[in-house]
Amino acid sequence: MSEEKRSAIEPNDIFHFIPNLIGYGRVVTLLASWLTMDRYPWLTMGILYSSSCLLDAFDGAAARKYGQSTKFGAVLDMVTDRSSTCSLIVYLAIVYPKWTIAWQFLISLDLSSHYMHMYAMITSGSTSHKNVSKDTNFFLRIYYTKRVVLFLVCAFNEIFYIALYFAHFDVGSFPFTNIPFGVVLVYVSAPVWLFKQIMNVVQLVNAAEIMARLDAKDYNQRNKLN
Repeated sequence: MSEEKRSAIEPNDIFHFIPNLIGYGRVVTLLASWLTMDRYPWLTMGILYSSSCLLDAFDGAAARKYGQSTKFGAVLDMVTDRSSTCSLIVYLAIVYPKWTIAWQFLISLDLSSHYMHMYAMITSGSTSHKNVSKDTNFFLRIYYTKRVVLFLVCAFNEIFYIALYFAHFDVGSFPFTNIPFGVVLVYVSAPVWLFKQIMNVVQLVNAAEIMARLDAKDYNQRNKLN
């Protein structure tokens, strides 16, 4: 039995790929969380914001299952990730104003490290920002090549910020204790959150080194130097 012949697609068809539709769902739930963030903590974090984060695990799986991995989808995924984390940090800067400098640093580190990493991967010819080379830092290589590690680190990173958000509200105590629910989550997620920040620094340095090597190569070729 012969295989079914597939027709060529148009550029607009990319926007209707299943993983990209999931990505739009992430955007919608994220936007909705902004509207409820100031007054409805459980609705915001228990349903809307968490749904936006959880859908991140499904768009990649759908892309692999249906053969619909696209550059647009990869960028949509990263932009939504960064928008989610940074928007929550912005709110934390409002409720914890004494730590404003820390929030500014975390947003800057998050955005700069991921932008530089993606740019370095693209300019070096990689088809994905997750395709790191074998000579990359060991922890960064594990971080990007092991899906379970990537998922858990990103999840606990978000849980840390969500925990700080909950700590601001009276959402009750952790079961069988008198400790506020948010405070328990802060302590549980803090070690992995710290690891994520270290990876952001490593990622930034690694991206800078990749671009420096490319610049040196281009400079030497342009000036006919050995």
